[in-house]
Amino acid sequence: MGDSILKYEEKMWQLFETTKNEMPSLVEAYYGPVKDAVYTDGSLDTKTKRLMSLAVAVQAGCKDCIISQTSKALELGATPAEIFETCSVAISMGGTLAWSQVLVVADYLREKEIIQ
Repeated sequence: MGDSILKYEEKMWQLFETTKNEMPSLVEAYYGPVKDAVYTDGSLDTKTKRLMSLAVAVQAGCKDCIISQTSKALELGATPAEIFETCSVAISMGGTLAWSQVLVVADYLREKEIIQ
């Protein structure tokens, strides 16, 4: 799909750190209680929550969110099959617009050599 998505991810996280440094009170509020409350095991395990977040990211068309949620799902043990099944749900709700966002997922997984 053009430029390296892994290089994009690296730059994305660098810029994210810059914005966090510029807005410390927001970081404390948003990444403390909110994220801690959501992304812990409860009735749903954290991997499932990350897959749900991936589906929402695909629907929203947020490239950075798609990369982040795919990465976090992988860290929690999600398989490519689980990731693409999640994407299929997003596509069922969002049609070809959502499908176009799933190409980001495929590109990311290919570049990480998780799929061919």
